[in-house]
Amino acid sequence: MSTGSATRARPPSRRDARRRAVEILYEARQRDTDAVTLLSGRVGSPDVDPIADYTITLVEGVTAHQAHIDELLAEHAQGWTVDRMPPVDAAVLRVGVYELLWANDVPDPVAIDEAVGIAKELSTDDSPRFINGVLGRLGSIADRLRTVL
Repeated sequence: MSTGSATRARPPSRRDARRRAVEILYEARQRDTDAVTLLSGRVGSPDVDPIADYTITLVEGVTAHQAHIDELLAEHAQGWTVDRMPPVDAAVLRVGVYELLWANDVPDPVAIDEAVGIAKELSTDDSPRFINGVLGRLGSIADRLRTVL
């Protein structure tokens, strides 16, 4: 078996699934289209790499809760509206908030660390600190927020 096929056969990590969800959310915003519609056109397509189940869960979850997520972001981003944020940062934050509040199998520190790591890979030098601050504020009240969801 060649190295290439062994790498390709490896199931995507949760980090890979999160990054793919961020990319799909970003692309949907740039194209001004619904992320779930964009995603459904890709699932099972021979033209793209297979999409992990967790990517689907994240895109569908963020889309279903986006109004609430965006309200929380606007409230805790200290002077930043979601529309003013760089689109990559908004996508990373949306995935991070979704995982903080609705992904019961993801510990809060992991959701925050993963979002910061993806920001380091995909966004500006200032983005990881910004994302860590916003998600850290939300993480400190996540238990209270989950009780009212």
